[in-house]
Amino acid sequence: MQKKISGALISVFYKDGLEPVVKTLSQLGITIYSTGGTQKFIEDLNIPCVPVESLTTYPSILGGRVKTLHPAVFGGILGRRHVEQDLREMVQYKIPEIDLVIVDLYPFEETVKQHASPLFNSENADVEKAIIEKIDIGGPSMIRAAAKNFKDVLVVAAKEDYSPLVEVLQSQQGETSLAQRKQYAAKAFEVVMNYDIAINNYFNQSLFNPFHVKQPLRYGENPHQQAMFYGDLKECFTQLNGKEISYNNLVDIDAAVQLINEFNSTSFAIIKHTNVCGVAQRDTVKESWNAALAGDPESAFGGVLVTNATIDAATASAINEIFFEVLLAPAFDEDALQILRSKKNRILLQLTPQKLPGTQYKSVLNGTLAQDTDSGNFSEWKDVGGRQTTPAEHDDLVFANIVCKHLKSNAIALIKNRQLIGKGCGQTSRIDALRQAIDKSKQFKFDLKNAVLASDAFFPFNDCVQLAHAAGVEAFIQPGGSVRDKDSIDYCVQNNLAMIMTGLRHFKH
Repeated sequence: MQKKISGALISVFYKDGLEPVVKTLSQLGITIYSTGGTQKFIEDLNIPCVPVESLTTYPSILGGRVKTLHPAVFGGILGRRHVEQDLREMVQYKIPEIDLVIVDLYPFEETVKQHASPLFNSENADVEKAIIEKIDIGGPSMIRAAAKNFKDVLVVAAKEDYSPLVEVLQSQQGETSLAQRKQYAAKAFEVVMNYDIAINNYFNQSLFNPFHVKQPLRYGENPHQQAMFYGDLKECFTQLNGKEISYNNLVDIDAAVQLINEFNSTSFAIIKHTNVCGVAQRDTVKESWNAALAGDPESAFGGVLVTNATIDAATASAINEIFFEVLLAPAFDEDALQILRSKKNRILLQLTPQKLPGTQYKSVLNGTLAQDTDSGNFSEWKDVGGRQTTPAEHDDLVFANIVCKHLKSNAIALIKNRQLIGKGCGQTSRIDALRQAIDKSKQFKFDLKNAVLASDAFFPFNDCVQLAHAAGVEAFIQPGGSVRDKDSIDYCVQNNLAMIMTGLRHFKH
């Protein structure tokens, strides 16, 4: 059943792409009703527009909270054109027929993300007010009314439909079919449903993540612990294969994403219990994988793998030879997916480009800690040793400092040719972390001559520098800041070793 549009109500938050719609409606002789900013936008195009206030006889009141909530508006939308009683009442109360409703909703989810806060209380009253005021009332009501009356009214509730709407209006000379109106109504109800879900999620927010839906997990770190994820994983990645993601998987996935986002060159890393056990940069993704795995092939068993390059078939075949839990990549070639999907439980995740949150949260005692993300590599680059770094050492030291930043304190990273060849992490003394790193390098037959060393915090004594030098290391990077910095500096000067102080500590607890 074709239906000619005689009147259109337009009330939108975003005006992008609206101009062609308005001009087409005007060219077709369709009366346009509008409110507030949308009305001004239309009038600035020199297109006639009837203010909604002329229908309701009321101005926008209560700070803009009430503009369209009136029988003159909803009667025009809900009036059934085939019901004589409805038509008589519309004439009696001077209610015009509104056959097209174009409404988008206040940006509630965007506002919640913009005002990210771990707490929902009076201390954040301004934030809460900004969010609450973005709960649209009139918009969803008009969308629902128009969708309900789809037999007579076309509703457009998403700005991506503006361009298709123009095509319909122009090709059909302002008429719409019943099938088209029903299709748009279905989408409109979906828009309102998702909007209400977002609001519901906000009011049922978690202390740790107030913005997203809860997702139950199989269990926590151990089977006897219940667990829940508060967030929207679809914003981070698309799962292409594998079993349900576990609590421990997510913790390691977070560590993997935090690390790989530090690199621009082709890189591959292996994460185990949030620590890097293998990482390398090479010209190709397969070469990067081979070098990362060689750094500690034992610890790689059951790890989480991550790269910033496309997984091709050659790399997939090499990876397929070991057991791993999760593989993350920005893209997968189709033949690579076929290889990797040979094991149904193997989790394959395609990363979504995104900016990571600038705040980190952690529950402690009966509250929550919040801190800025540890961004950056170094705040200064100060040569304090017995000589300047060589170009090769410089590149390895930059790489080493990033790797060390992603190891649990106390941490030491040994790097050679942009490959992790030994690491010590989570130790109660820095010398123990170094001993562990040297032992790891020896275990896999790496030669430490010309290797470089990164430390996540300063050297309180010169014992680490002496031990590393004896093993073959000749260049160091550390933040400095110890009252005994001079001990390590003097040793480097006396033995012609390079040492960089960065002024930026990278503790990770």
